[in-house]
Amino acid sequence: MSTAKSDYKRVTTKSLIDMKVKGEKISMLTAYDYTMAKIVDSAGVDVILVGDSASNVMAGHETTLPITLDQMIYHASSVVRAAERALIVVDLPFGSYQSDSKEALRSSIRIMKESGGHAVKLEGGSEIKDSIKKILNAGIPVMGHLGLTPQSIYKFGTYTVRAKEEEEAEKLLEDAKLLEKLGCFALVLEKIPSALAQKVAESISIPVIGIGAGSGVDGQVLVLHDMIGMTHEFSPRFLRRYMNLYEDMTKAIGQYVTDVKAVDFPNANEQY
Repeated sequence: MSTAKSDYKRVTTKSLIDMKVKGEKISMLTAYDYTMAKIVDSAGVDVILVGDSASNVMAGHETTLPITLDQMIYHASSVVRAAERALIVVDLPFGSYQSDSKEALRSSIRIMKESGGHAVKLEGGSEIKDSIKKILNAGIPVMGHLGLTPQSIYKFGTYTVRAKEEEEAEKLLEDAKLLEKLGCFALVLEKIPSALAQKVAESISIPVIGIGAGSGVDGQVLVLHDMIGMTHEFSPRFLRRYMNLYEDMTKAIGQYVTDVKAVDFPNANEQY
């Protein structure tokens, strides 16, 4: 396994496959706005996911289901304007591709044309193969997503680990191989046993990026707001917080309020 970082001026779908071949792990984070995406891109993240998790962390919804295609395009457009190096992948939101393949294609075309994103991501396996085929036939790169698929949360009823039973694990492996065969350039595996995730990664040639799927895959993804500690209610086992921004920001804003009330801000040097 290589720990070196490739010097790509612009990461592409081919770059990710090259990284898997070389054994270089792929870094992926979410971003939803220009300012944060600029920081994420400057830090050297390989892939920025404009995730439908914006529904949770940006809009305060309980699930990812309420976010609309127009809203995803808005967020993606902001991220695209900021990023100079990272590959930008945009989630197709719930309701924009499940009903039929023609709608899936229309939604994907809108994202590509109106946001400037580089690829789309869809949740599901064999049940959405027709949609994936139609999108790929139009020349739009597709990233797959298996395991815990948050858009199906009401079917699952819980955010617990998926594919622990043999039947579901076999179905997931079959779906991963199908997505590769269809032409997906990469695959996200969410919240599944690490041994199964590693088996999938070793069974297919496309990169497998995990979230709560162990270290045996080809890369990792986290929700940015969770990773930097802006959110504090959500603490799954797989999450590593690299900062406690919620605490730092609360303290800083509280100090600002105190300074304004005490007429300490602005001081003489902060006035014209």
